[in-house]
Parts: sequence; structure tokens; C-alpha cells
Amino acid sequence: MSREFPPPPRAVWFSELIKQRLEEARSAGGTRETVTVDLNDQQIHVDVIDLPLADLYLNPGTHRIRAQRTHRPDQDQNLREHPFGDAGQSYLAELLKARPANPDVRDPDFDKLKEDLNQFGQNEPGLVTHHGVLVNGNTRAVALRELHKPSMRVGVLPQSLTQADIDSVELALQLRQDQRRDYSYINRLLAMEERAAMGRTPEQIAKEFRIRASTYHQERWILSVIKELNDRSVSGGGVALRLVDWEGAQERLKELQRLYVKLANLDRDQADILKEWRLAAILLDFSKTDVRHIDEVFLEEGYLEQALPAEFGDSGTATQAESVSIPGLDMEVPAASSAVSAARALNDRILRAAATVRSTTAGLPDSEKSEAQALLDGAKGAFDKAIDSHGRDARVRKRKQLAPARLADACANIDQCVIELVQARTSNSLDEEAFDEAVLKLQGSLRKLAQQAGRGIPNPGDGVSWLLAAATVEGSR
Repeated sequence: MSREFPPPPRAVWFSELIKQRLEEARSAGGTRETVTVDLNDQQIHVDVIDLPLADLYLNPGTHRIRAQRTHRPDQDQNLREHPFGDAGQSYLAELLKARPANPDVRDPDFDKLKEDLNQFGQNEPGLVTHHGVLVNGNTRAVALRELHKPSMRVGVLPQSLTQADIDSVELALQLRQDQRRDYSYINRLLAMEERAAMGRTPEQIAKEFRIRASTYHQERWILSVIKELNDRSVSGGGVALRLVDWEGAQERLKELQRLYVKLANLDRDQADILKEWRLAAILLDFSKTDVRHIDEVFLEEGYLEQALPAEFGDSGTATQAESVSIPGLDMEVPAASSAVSAARALNDRILRAAATVRSTTAGLPDSEKSEAQALLDGAKGAFDKAIDSHGRDARVRKRKQLAPARLADACANIDQCVIELVQARTSNSLDEEAFDEAVLKLQGSLRKLAQQAGRGIPNPGDGVSWLLAAATVEGSR
């Protein structure tokens, strides 16, 4: 839901300054500059004025860096408590300059935007509330400040707008395809969740984000899984995974959702186990092609169980299912599948270790981080070994199946040839000489096939026996 923010410092003074500048612009005569804003499926036109850049406030509710705010929980908490304080505003500026997937690193796209502003100036105006809070143009404002520009052109939104209206305006502007910097993946998911909390239907949200309704439901499933994993990652020290830790996993998470939906209707336990293992592999930073190896065969052949080191105990293997007592009936029933519980337990250990290693909270002992890193290294080594084994076996299986697959294709072509031969004879259009030459080529190919099959198969089945017999008869003529 949208959060209502208190007025920033000097809100009354800034509001008066804006009114004065608006009156000056309207009374100056000539053509006034305006900007068109989408608000609740309607367009409004607002006046553009010049305002001192140093007095503008970055928007603490911007969707652009909502996930990245969790990068440093202590600073995020300070921002929540003092959204317009110097520390909070500095943290917002830092995040707007950073890479979405790694807020510790400066984003090259920000530097491109800064260079563009330095070379060509500000082409599009930002948007500001009557209290001086930027609704659109936050990143540009940070770049202009680094360029030591004194002012910024902004359109002034009506004073009557609520926070929900302001959020809608920002979202509509940021989802336009001509924006210089797109929302990061997790921030898009959070924006969808916020729109749903405001009562919009999936169809309305899908249209707003220019996606299909099925994609919207997929994205909501992914966000719910991420939030569940972050909750499960909480350790005794209180550290937990952050939303920003899942930036960059978009395609792997989407492939996981598609696999899970496909398998859940057939075997829910299998789907849940593969879900836990794939999520662990994503967190361990395996590539998309590696994660794909964690499939039904990977589970059935037990590659991971064979690769897990002893210190993981029974975390990744099936154990005897615990029983659950039913109150009042003096009886017990089996609990959920032990294999699912084991996969979940393994993933929980990886989640907590990752949360500890990635934590930016001060005061966490180095020994605790080292222990967590050792666990992650052991888990990654096991997954790497299991994935590599499955990959090698898959390549062997593929080679074994190449010859039968080629022959199956040849059979399909011959079946099609029969149909076309009948049609050609019916229409009296058969090229008999070309057909005879093709049959001779087929004869030669079958002889070669029989020769190789006779060498490589010690106990031929009915099909190969027929082929060998046919070749023998043909050779005796």
C-alpha cells in the first residue's frame, strides 16, 4: 500500500515559492511550457517552472529503488523514520546512482545519463509536488547536482493529489518505453503488488505494465516465493536475505515457475523438491543453463544426494517421514513427504548462510561469516558436481539416441514418400527415372547401415535381425 509521508521541512515556504513562480509564469504572457501527465486513465496538463535544485527533495516512496533500499537495513530504517532528513536523502541519492543488482557499484547507465545531461541539457521536465518532493526526475536531479547545476525544470502537480495519485502518476511515467532507465525486475514486481493492493484487477495491471495477464500471475507467484525465502533466511542473529539479493535472477525464476506449474499437476512432491533445489542453485549463482539440469532426471537419478558432503547430513536425502498427531483422535498420520522436508531443510541452511555472508549489518562476527561462507562453498561444490555429472550423462544419452532418432526421421520421410508416390501415380506425374535413382541410393544406404549394425550389436533384436537378413539376401543375388 502507498505510505503517506509527512510534509518535508520548509514545506510551507516551498509551497509559497511554487505559487509565486506559477503566477509569474502565467502572467508573463506568451506560450507557457506545460507537461502532460496520466492520472487514473485521464490526462492533465500542468505548468512547468524552474526551481532551485538544492531545495528539491528526492522521493522516499519512489518505485525505482524500492528493492535496493533493503541493501542496508539500518539506513533503510532511518529513511523510514526520517524520509526527508539529510542521511535518508543521501541514501536515496546513493541508490539512484548504483547498479540495481549490486548497490555497492556505480551504475554505468547513470554516468551515461549524466553525460547526456551535460552535453544536451535537460530535455524533459521532472515532476514535483507543491511541497517540493520530486515525483519524476529523481535520478536526473542527482545527476544535475553532480554537474553543479543550480536549478531544474519541473512540472507542478495539483495540490489536491493524494499519495496514491502521486504513486500512480510516477508509475505511469516510468512505465513508458522511452524512459532512459527502466525499473529493475524486483521493483516492477513490487509495483505490481502495490497496484493489486489498491484494488486493481489483474487485467488492469497487465494492461498498465504492457504484459499478458498470465505473465502478471507468474510475476506475483515469483514475488511471493522471494518473500517466503527471505522470511525463511532469518537466522539467530536477525540477518535475512534482502529483496535486492534476487535482482538478476529474472529468467531463472521464470523458468522455475514454468517447470513448477507443469510438474505440480502431475507430482506435487517432485515439483516441490525441484523448486527448492533450483532456488538454492539460483542463490548459489549458477547460470541459467546449469539450473536447467536440475530436472526430473536429476531427481530420479539422485545426483545431488551422491554429491552432498557429509557435513550436510541428511539435508538433501529422503528420511523417514515424521508423524503428526491428530488432537482428540489418539492417532497419528504421516507428515508431508520426507523428501520434500529434506530438500526444504537443505535450502534453509543455504538461505541462512547466504543471508549471513551478504549481510551489511555492522557487528556480525567474522567467524560467523566465515562459517557461513564455508557452508556455501560446500553446497556450491556439491551442486556443481551433481550438475556436471548430470550434464555428462545427458550428453551420453543424447549420443546413444542420435542413431535411432535419425532412423525415425528417415522412416517418417519414407512414409511421406509413399503418400506422394500414390499422388504422383494418380496424376500421372511421376518422374520414374529420378525415383529409380533415389531407390538405388536407399539400397546403398541400407547396406551400409546393415554392415555397421552387424558389427556393433552382438545380440540383435527383431529389427536389426531383419535388416541383416535382408542385406544377406540382397548380397547373395
